[in-house]
Amino acid sequence: MVVRPFMENPMDAENRPNTSQNAASSELDELIQQFLDHLAARRSSNTVRSYGTDLAQLSSYTKGKFELTPDRLRGYLRKYAPTPITRARKLSTLRTFVKYLRTAGKLGSDPTEVLEAPFRRKKLPKALSRTQASEMLDQEDAGRTPLRDRALLELMYSAGLRVSELVGVNLTDIDFKAQSILVRGKGNKERVTLFGRTASTAIRDYMAQERTPPLGINALFTNAKGKRITTRTVQNVVKRWSIRVGLPPETSPHTLRHSFATHLLDGGADLKSVQQLLGHENLATTEIYTHVSMERLKATVDQAHPKSRSTAG
Repeated sequence: MVVRPFMENPMDAENRPNTSQNAASSELDELIQQFLDHLAARRSSNTVRSYGTDLAQLSSYTKGKFELTPDRLRGYLRKYAPTPITRARKLSTLRTFVKYLRTAGKLGSDPTEVLEAPFRRKKLPKALSRTQASEMLDQEDAGRTPLRDRALLELMYSAGLRVSELVGVNLTDIDFKAQSILVRGKGNKERVTLFGRTASTAIRDYMAQERTPPLGINALFTNAKGKRITTRTVQNVVKRWSIRVGLPPETSPHTLRHSFATHLLDGGADLKSVQQLLGHENLATTEIYTHVSMERLKATVDQAHPKSRSTAG
């Protein structure tokens, strides 16, 4: 089988699927290639490449035979997924592949249903408190591009944008009247999200007083040379502004996105709305923020409730 995403970087012998002596692709190989072609129109090249590697190993393990039984898949996972993290990733690949096969009418039942995923404790995302967020964003302007830096920070926190989404914002994506913005997220999927009055004012101030006209592009945030800013620029801005008010050194652009989601839920927003604003494909991804909110609520109760505090002494 020739997996097209690997054409420029051929797979090593262990990962390359077995083929018959006349080099004809097996049924499994053909189905894998069809699946990868299907995936290429919907996912990033890195994702397709990762799925291709996993499924090439599957074909190698089964010697190209279309035998996707629970026992065969367990054997594949034992050989190629020695750690919980690797097993979880490869099991996800198998489930996505099996779902495609069932939709295409190539498979009746789901052999992955009986396969157990390794237990992995989800790491709760770091989020700033409301006070910390205000201290960071309300400090005096500083640096060579204070208005731009304030505008991008306000927009990132107000709209919950990923750093890649922020740098990709164009002037034509913004509707100041509706205070909405068209965002291109993962897999180039578009969504509309909202931003507040403070972010709107900061963006207008930056555009009127400091923005360098871009060179042949429609970028909102530009550098001194008129080029679109990079994710590294945003990371450096967040680092500078957070250090000045004594925030943890690990504060990052993603911290502002986490804070956006957590503060919305703390304020009573429903989970489906937050999912839509964040651009999460699955609600389960958004649900982790409910745990963050509960942890914060528990900390508040422990600190404030008389029966939660120690009465010793």
